[in-house]
Amino acid sequence: MNAFSIRIHSFYFSSGASKVQSSLAAFRSSSRRSAAVQSPVSCLLFSSRLGGEIRMGVTKKSLGGVALHTHKRLSSSIRAQAAGLSLVPLWFLSSSSSSSGGIVLPAVGVACLGAILFGYHLGVVNGALEYIAKDLGFAADPVLQGWVVSSTLAGATVGSFTGGSLADKIGRRRTFQLDAIPLLIGTLLSANAAGFQAMVIGRILVGFGIGVSSGVVPLYISEVSPTEIRGALGSVNQLAICVGILLALIAGLPLVNNPAWWRSMFAIATVPALLLCLGMAYSPESPRWLYKQGRIAEAETAARRLWGKAKLETALADLKESNSDAGASEDAGWGDLFSRRYRKVVGVGMSLFLFQQFAGINAVVYFSTNVFRSAGIASDVAASALVGAANVIGTAVASSLMDKQGRKKLLMASFSGMAASMLVLALALSWRSLEAYSGTLAVLGTVSYVLAFSLGAGPVPGLLLPEIFASRIRAKAVALSLGVHWISNFMIGLFFLNVVKRFGVSSVYLGFSAVCVAAVLYIANNVVETKGRSLEEIERELSPAV
Repeated sequence: MNAFSIRIHSFYFSSGASKVQSSLAAFRSSSRRSAAVQSPVSCLLFSSRLGGEIRMGVTKKSLGGVALHTHKRLSSSIRAQAAGLSLVPLWFLSSSSSSSGGIVLPAVGVACLGAILFGYHLGVVNGALEYIAKDLGFAADPVLQGWVVSSTLAGATVGSFTGGSLADKIGRRRTFQLDAIPLLIGTLLSANAAGFQAMVIGRILVGFGIGVSSGVVPLYISEVSPTEIRGALGSVNQLAICVGILLALIAGLPLVNNPAWWRSMFAIATVPALLLCLGMAYSPESPRWLYKQGRIAEAETAARRLWGKAKLETALADLKESNSDAGASEDAGWGDLFSRRYRKVVGVGMSLFLFQQFAGINAVVYFSTNVFRSAGIASDVAASALVGAANVIGTAVASSLMDKQGRKKLLMASFSGMAASMLVLALALSWRSLEAYSGTLAVLGTVSYVLAFSLGAGPVPGLLLPEIFASRIRAKAVALSLGVHWISNFMIGLFFLNVVKRFGVSSVYLGFSAVCVAAVLYIANNVVETKGRSLEEIERELSPAV
C-alpha cells in the first residue's frame, strides 16, 4: 500500500514511563537530534515505538527537550501538499480524455473515494485524539489513547488479507460496495461513542475497511486503465490519499472553538463511504475479472463502456489469450501463490514492500524536526513545509514520468538517491570534521531523501504489483504483499527505538543506506519493466504456463 503526511507516535503497551525515559536518554547520547514523527506524503503508516502507548497526532511528550506539537506540523505539511495537488489532476484529465473514448476517469474517480477514506481515517484522529480522550474519560491513560490508534492498524492488517479473497469471489465492484459497510458502521460507532470500548470497536471496523480498500483500489485501477495511461492513473491513488488527509485537517479546524466537534469529524466520513457504495453501482466491473469468470458478454460490455469501441477488439483479444491456459479462469488459492509458476513474481511483490519499509523512510522523518533545528530552522511550520514540498514535487514528477521513463528506472533511481542521502545523513551526524556543516548537510540529506522516496519507492510498488501479477492470482497476491507491508510497518515501529538505542543513529542510517543499495541490485535483476505493455502481455512473460 503503499507512498503521505501523517504523524503516528506509538509506544510499547507493556512499558511505562521508565522505559520512555531510558529510550530518550539513549537518543540523547547517540545524537542530539531527536525529532517528531512526520510520516511522508506517501501516506504509508509509520508507527514508532517509544514506551507505553500508541498515539497519533497530539502528544505532549518531548524528545531531547523538543516538545512535539504534531497537529501544527500536519497542518503546514498538508498545506504544502495542497499547493502541489492542483497541478496534477489537470494533466491527468488532458491525457486520459485524449486517450480513451470510455468512462475510465469517472470509474477511477469513484474507486479513489476508497483512497480518500484511507487518508481521511488515518488523519482524522491526529488533531482529535486529545479531545476524544477528554470527552470519553481516558485523558489520563496513554495506553487507552494508544489503543484508539493501534486498533485501526490491527483492523487494516486483517482487512488487507481479506480484501483479496473478496475481490476474487464477488468481484472488484461488489467488494467496494461491501467495504462501505464497515466504513459506515465503524464511522457511526466512533461518532456516537459513549466510551472507550465503542470508540475502539468503531476504529477496528474502519481499519478493516481501509485495509480492504488499500488493496482493491490499486487493483481495480490497474485493471480498468488503458495501457498507455495506466501509470498516470495508478498514481491518482496516492494523490487521493493525500486529499483525504487534507480533508481531515480541514474538518478538524473547528476543534479549537468547539471541543465536541470531533464527533462531527467522524460523521463527515459517512458521505464518501455512501458515495463509494452508490458510485460503484454505476461503475463498470473489471472486464478482466468478468472474463476470468466466463461472463464474456458482460466483459465485452464493461470493456466498451470503459475503453470505447476503438480499443474493444484489441482488448478482447488480449483477454481471450490470457485466459486460454487451462485453469486460468479458476481463482487461485493462497497456496497457489507459492507454486512453481507464481512464487518468483509473488516474491518480487513482497520484497518491494519489504525494501520500501526497511529503507529508512520512517527514521528519516522521525528525526526530521531536530535536523532542521540544528540548521537554525526553529519553525515547525517551515520544517513541515520543506518535507511536504519535497513529497509533493516528487509525487508530481513521478506521475508525469511513470509512463515515459518507466517503473523500473524510477525505482532504481529512487533507491539510489535514498542510499546517497542516507550516507550524507550518517556522515553529518557522526563526523566531527563536518560538524560546522552538519546542520546544512542534515537538512539537504533529509529533503533529498524524501524527494527521492516520493519519486519511486513510495508510489511505484502499489502501481507495479497489480501489473506483474497474473489475473488468476492478482487479488490475493496484492493482498498478501500489502499484508507484508502492514506487518513490516508495525514491526519497524516495535523495534526501531531499541535498535537506535543499541547501535546509534548514524550506524542505523548506514544500515538503511545498505538496504537501499541492496534494493537497487535486487530491482535490476528481478523487476521487469511494465511501461506501455498490457497486463496480459506482462502475464505471458512473467507467469507462463508450466
